[in-house]
Amino acid sequence: MESNQPVLPRKILYVEDDPDIRAVAEIALEDVGGFTTAICESGAEAVERAPGFEPELILLDVMMPGMDGPTTMQALRKLDGLEAVPVIFMTARLQKSEIEEYQALGALGVIPKPFDPMNLSEQIAQILADADGRDFR
Repeated sequence: MESNQPVLPRKILYVEDDPDIRAVAEIALEDVGGFTTAICESGAEAVERAPGFEPELILLDVMMPGMDGPTTMQALRKLDGLEAVPVIFMTARLQKSEIEEYQALGALGVIPKPFDPMNLSEQIAQILADADGRDFR
């Protein structure tokens, strides 16, 4: 019997250059949220690892050296099987024009930094629900 309940993505590719934020997010995503993650410290690493990991959701830091978040998203979109994987940006840059720019690039939403590790998975579920019109919680 099929369920009409949407399923929250379980495999998250997380890209963040700051090691302290990466460590907190890993705990928040894996231990609190129950997600399986591939944690990358750069856009280049994400592009290399994503095809083998097959993420169901991509969380991207916006400001990173080398490939920033938007550039990383564009590179990931060119890879087979990743063209339609949902992307959520994480950033402290929260001006309305900046958020609109990220959404114009195809991101579903933005999670403000600093984020609350205990509520990160709830924020992800809310963005997915708002984007899809379904309740992922």
